[in-house]
Amino acid sequence: MSLSVLKEFSNRYGKEKSLVLAGGGNTSCKDEDTIYVKGSGTSLATIEEDGFVAMDRSKLASIWEKEYSSEPAERESQVLADMLAARRPGEEGKRPSVETLLHDLFPQKYILHVHPAKVNAITCSVSGRETVAELFPDAVWTDECEPGYKLAAKCRGELLKFRENKGFSASLLFLQNHGIFFAADTREELDSLVSATMEKIESRIKTAPDFSECEADTAKAAVIAPVLRMLYDSEGCAAVRFTCNREIARYCENEEAFSILREPISPDHIVYCKAEPLFISDADPAVIKAEFSAFAERRGFKPKVVFAKGVGLFTIGKTLKEACTVLDVWTDCMTVTALASNFGGVRHMAPAMQEFIINWEAESYRAKVSLSSGSAKPLAGKVAVVTGSAQGFGAGIAEYLAGAGASVVIADMNLEGAKNTADAISQKFGVPCLAVFANVSDEASVENMTKETVLSFGGLDVFVNNAGIVRAGSLDEMTKQNFELVTAVNYTAYFLCAKYASKVMKLQRSVAPEYITDIIEINSKSGLSGSNKNFAYAGSKFGGLGLTQSFAMELAPYGIKVNAVCPGNFLDGPLWSDPVKGLFVQYLNAGKVPGAKTVADVRKFYEAKVPLGRGCRIEDVAKAVLYIIDQKYETGQAVPVTGGQEMLK
Repeated sequence: MSLSVLKEFSNRYGKEKSLVLAGGGNTSCKDEDTIYVKGSGTSLATIEEDGFVAMDRSKLASIWEKEYSSEPAERESQVLADMLAARRPGEEGKRPSVETLLHDLFPQKYILHVHPAKVNAITCSVSGRETVAELFPDAVWTDECEPGYKLAAKCRGELLKFRENKGFSASLLFLQNHGIFFAADTREELDSLVSATMEKIESRIKTAPDFSECEADTAKAAVIAPVLRMLYDSEGCAAVRFTCNREIARYCENEEAFSILREPISPDHIVYCKAEPLFISDADPAVIKAEFSAFAERRGFKPKVVFAKGVGLFTIGKTLKEACTVLDVWTDCMTVTALASNFGGVRHMAPAMQEFIINWEAESYRAKVSLSSGSAKPLAGKVAVVTGSAQGFGAGIAEYLAGAGASVVIADMNLEGAKNTADAISQKFGVPCLAVFANVSDEASVENMTKETVLSFGGLDVFVNNAGIVRAGSLDEMTKQNFELVTAVNYTAYFLCAKYASKVMKLQRSVAPEYITDIIEINSKSGLSGSNKNFAYAGSKFGGLGLTQSFAMELAPYGIKVNAVCPGNFLDGPLWSDPVKGLFVQYLNAGKVPGAKTVADVRKFYEAKVPLGRGCRIEDVAKAVLYIIDQKYETGQAVPVTGGQEMLK
């Protein structure tokens, strides 16, 4: 048995987005005694050899000799138990694909079951049966049927009838509203069969969806997304992704245009996206809340797909990965709907079938396994922005937040550096990270940074105002230009960031009245005590603490805590140790340290000021940030992290 061949073509087809939907589909290979079938909840694109489940074919065959309950849930439970009992020794921890029985029906060695949009354009169309009969006279068609045992039994009858009539076994099986099975004895035959089938279907497609870019009302989208996020989960453990293109815009024109999408067209759309999307008529939070709540009460579940009139599409999930999967599946739904116009128009699933899938344990299990984040970290699901985080303190803080489970936005004027940092953090911790250009002293740039965050993740829970600048010098040396630059970056920018961050946080609070969020300024020990020949910096940091206290009072009614962390000297970081622009060099040149003749002399001078005998480190500040987020009863505070150099009075 060549498991390596099975793995190879599973991975290859699994990565072909035109064939595989949301990592779904399944594959198998068999000999006379054993069938190896894809495990439930695994992805074809990444499955390894140990991801397949070895099954005893004689035990699977014996299932057809048994009688099961007529009650669907009980019947499927009984069949599942028998399927699990058919696993070979050593396979007990694995769960085979729910379609294992279907795979075993084919005599061919290799089986591929996928749900290509172009195939489903036929299987989910009004004239699907007639089209298959015309294009593929040697294929088997099976009408819509409850998945699991009942579908397998129906297909078994159709495949046996085909063999009796034709004298050979079918290699193609079309399932109404549910994709296609390809069967072949070699990998080469399988590839040829897939290619020829898809080419024949493509030759009949004249009308296709238009997913080209279009202008979107991102201002309204940035209002809608945080509201949807908190309506979906009042603790903020959710992600919302905004998308708009010409195809989406067409459905967003009005409820009549949207109506064709109300009912599902395949089981996958129900499993990943629920049985119905929501259409909202306005961007007003009160209207969104009313329409969302009415939908949830009527359907008994919260929507994962939301179309907003004149705005675009929002997909929702417990994690960003889940929200993106929902987007992929719903894009497929729109694609199939549009392509079905080539075959008489779209055919929606029958109401009874919809209800069966909604309550089917096997599909619930598959969705749970494939979408589970498996994270129990304290900031899992939270969204954090850290300004000035391409390097230094900011990068370190961002890394600690990501390590605690947060999705992090790396905002910096150094966009290339921000991208590198975001990629490194995402790879290290497995959380989504977004790099955004941000000039924090420019209001339009700050507004755009906030909007990009919301449109990418759906909201904002922690804003760390870290970006800062130092220009040291005496009264005689300091220029007005440098003084205003320090003020703009360290003081004015804090106001701008708090202004736009709090707008998002207020929106979230408007529909989740107990929700708590954080704005945290990375201040300095120079905000607690004056700094000789460094008044521009110290003055901006003193002002930052004034803003912190004032913002804290203003934003407390909205559940927004505003605090500051006041680090001691980060002597090992580039701010101090850069050989050209670092503070060691600046202070040496400014004569700030009496008697100092070298950079080493300046360093020793500052280390001697600290009771704990060293400079502040990134982890010291990051842990203070995590403490501030964790506690719920502190606001307007300046937390010193100075090794005892500055102590609260």
